[in-house]
Order: sequence, then structure tokens, then C-alpha cells
Amino acid sequence: MTIRDTLGGTGVAIITPFTTDQRVDFPALGKLIHYIIDNGVDYIVTLGTTGETPVLDKEEKKDIIQFTYETVKDRVPVVVGIGGNDTHSLVEDLQSYPLEKAVAVLSASPFYNKPSQQGLFEHYKQLAAASPKPLILYNVPGRTGRNMEASTTLKLAHEVSNIAGIKEASGDMGQCMEILRDRPESFLVTSGDDALALPQIACGMDGVISVAANAFPKVFSDMIRLCRKEQFAAAKKINDRLIEAYRLMFTENNPAGVKAFLFEMGIIENSMRLPVVPISASLHEEVKKYLKSHS
Repeated sequence: MTIRDTLGGTGVAIITPFTTDQRVDFPALGKLIHYIIDNGVDYIVTLGTTGETPVLDKEEKKDIIQFTYETVKDRVPVVVGIGGNDTHSLVEDLQSYPLEKAVAVLSASPFYNKPSQQGLFEHYKQLAAASPKPLILYNVPGRTGRNMEASTTLKLAHEVSNIAGIKEASGDMGQCMEILRDRPESFLVTSGDDALALPQIACGMDGVISVAANAFPKVFSDMIRLCRKEQFAAAKKINDRLIEAYRLMFTENNPAGVKAFLFEMGIIENSMRLPVVPISASLHEEVKKYLKSHS
């Protein structure tokens, strides 16, 4: 079975809950993991950028990985996020983090450095060689400042054996369709944009790694399953109800937006580590109104 078979459907880029005094809130994390699994998601991604990884130290990351494994208890696959802008440091992380129970590693492309396409290729080639698990690329130029072009993704897909897929969050539908047209048969292509997941699956993507599914795991997963069955009219009815939620989640900051939803649902504290702060009072009121009208 390939990674494309294992990780089709809805993955959740799970948030990291914090207590009001800024510690990792493991009881809340456990509550959230049970909530999203019980409501039908297909797999969990821990330590993605939605998990506020830039403000977690390495020991916290290792503890979160282990806690996630222990809480999931093999009910769904777990993907671990290990990304950054220092290739050498990431190689060390890939060799020292507890990855035995992970099915794959998701690695966001380097931020701030703005490497060339050749630099991106060499970066991922080194990570793939060091990784004990299949590597999934993550192209998110809105966060990193550099788009990974379709030609680079496809070169990695065809030439580097341990690279198994990509989370594509460029928002460029033409680029997405080029990757889908020319990818190897077993190469996973999953969406990184909740609001674009429906049309991207219609173009051939295998699913989505979602932020919104933290708060709405059942309806979002149902929508993605309908998309994968090519029942797009029914999927659109669900997606239409979620469009406003997507806007509220991403207007000011991710994960501050989705954390506001989860706070109002009684799952976590509305706490983040600087430089991320809670969403504004006016936007938070809109979140409360949305939840009240969709309860």
C-alpha cells in the first residue's frame, strides 16, 4: 500500500493547545484528538505549522509526538511535521525525533531564506535521504515567501525515491493541475487550502490536510468523502455552509482563528504564544454568531 492509498481523504493539521500560562495543554490536546477521530477524520498531522511549531522547543515537540501516538492508539495514521529553513538541523531532527509510529513526515519548504528552485530540490533531496519515513513536501508560499514550482515538485517526485507526495497550498490551480497531470501514479497530491479543496479534488487531488477539520471534523470529512465519490452537488451544499467559517478562521491569523472556534466549543483555552495573539474582539463575536447560527 502506498502513501497515496494510506493518506487519501481528510487529514487534520492539529493545533497545539496551550494553558493560560503558556504551557502545552496535554489534557486539551487529548480531548481534541478524541473529538476529531470520533468524528471521522482519516488521519492526523501533528506539528504542522498550524501547531505553532516555530514557538515550540525540541523537547516539547518530542513530547507532543509521543503523546499523540499514545492517544491515537493506531486508530488512524499519524503524520509528523518536521520542517524549517536549516537543512542541516532538520537532518538531525529526522534522525532523533520519535518517528517509529509515524506513517510519513510532512516538511514545509524553507521560509525566509527564499532559496532558488535548485536550492529547494537539494534541500528536499537531503531530507529524503535522512528520513526514516516517506517524505511529503509542503508548498505554502504564503508562509515561506517562495513558491515551489510544479517542475521542481515533479523532479523530486520522479527522481527521489523517498519523496511520496505533496501538500500543495500555493492556491495556483494551474500549478496544481500540472502536478496532477504529470505526477507518478503512486505520488500523493493533497490540498493545503480548505476553501479550495472541493475544486482541487475535482481536478484529481487525493484529499486535504485541513485546518477547519479541527473544529468541524464530521461535516468537513463528509464533504471530502462526497468529493472523492464525485458527488460534487451534495459536497457543495456542505461546503457552502463552511465558506464563512473558512473566512473567519483565516482573516487575521491561523491558528488564532480556529482556536477561537475551539475555545467557544469548550475544547481548549483561547491561548497562543507570541508573536501570535488571539483574534480581535469583533472577529471573535462573528465566530460566536456563526457557531450559534450553525448549532
